[in-house]
Amino acid sequence: MIQIPNLKQGDSVYILSTARKISKEELDPAIKVLTAWGLNVILGKTIGAENHQMAGTDELKIADFNEAISNTTVKAILCARGGYGTVRIIDQIDWKAFSKTPKWVIGYSDVTTLHGHLNRLGYPSIHATMPINFKTNTSEALDSLKQTLFKGGVQYKAGEVHRTGQAEGQLIGGNLSILYSLLGSPSSVNTDGKILFMEDLDEYLYHIDRMMMNLKRNGYFENLAGLVIGGMTDMNDNAIPFGKSALEIIFEHIEPYSFPVIYNFPAGHLDDNRALIMGYEYEMNASGQEVSLKTKYTSQD
Repeated sequence: MIQIPNLKQGDSVYILSTARKISKEELDPAIKVLTAWGLNVILGKTIGAENHQMAGTDELKIADFNEAISNTTVKAILCARGGYGTVRIIDQIDWKAFSKTPKWVIGYSDVTTLHGHLNRLGYPSIHATMPINFKTNTSEALDSLKQTLFKGGVQYKAGEVHRTGQAEGQLIGGNLSILYSLLGSPSSVNTDGKILFMEDLDEYLYHIDRMMMNLKRNGYFENLAGLVIGGMTDMNDNAIPFGKSALEIIFEHIEPYSFPVIYNFPAGHLDDNRALIMGYEYEMNASGQEVSLKTKYTSQD
């Protein structure tokens, strides 16, 4: 995995939206926090832009992301919010230019598309809260992002054990719906020997079942080292109940395998959305005495 330097005070970060539209006013709380961290905030042209649901046209979003890449003073790209739309621009981003000055890409939810694509290209990225959420995030969530940006590496004792065991491997994943939608594309991750993180929001329970079936049929779990399940938040059911919760559906589909499983990990569509460095090597402990997830090394200064 190609290393990306830690941030330091005085560095510039670029906020843009690859998905849903967002106003400058909605970003004010995050700008105050980032400025207090000693960072210089640059707002992209997609901030305040509108094209129905989207933060401007695809062409504007592509140009904005490529501008963030080409700006050599920018050390991190913060996706302002999720929604939908990142997949519409992923193949037009100038990844050759990115390779010349790699920088941290940060976000979750729809930004899972970027995490998957960057992983396939050999770059780490940060699955973490986004500026739209800063106002309601817990202090632990914001502190974890700050720690990750400035010092690198994470260490958590959190979650509950579904299946005991220990694992080591590269952490990958993100939003279950996006992982499902990327299957068969150049942005779909290879799970062999890796630790998979999954979370989701506002899905029908039968959709969770359908997605898990498709991941399983595509061999997602065959050689998996470990599974970490984050928030499965605000799930929906039909008038005739599906009969299982989201966690019960997931547990049913991974029952034939032996890898360790942690659930209720504080990451995803939660106020307490802890930062995870995708692409780094992790140690996972799901023993009876300890539940932990930590990186094996830190990023370079």
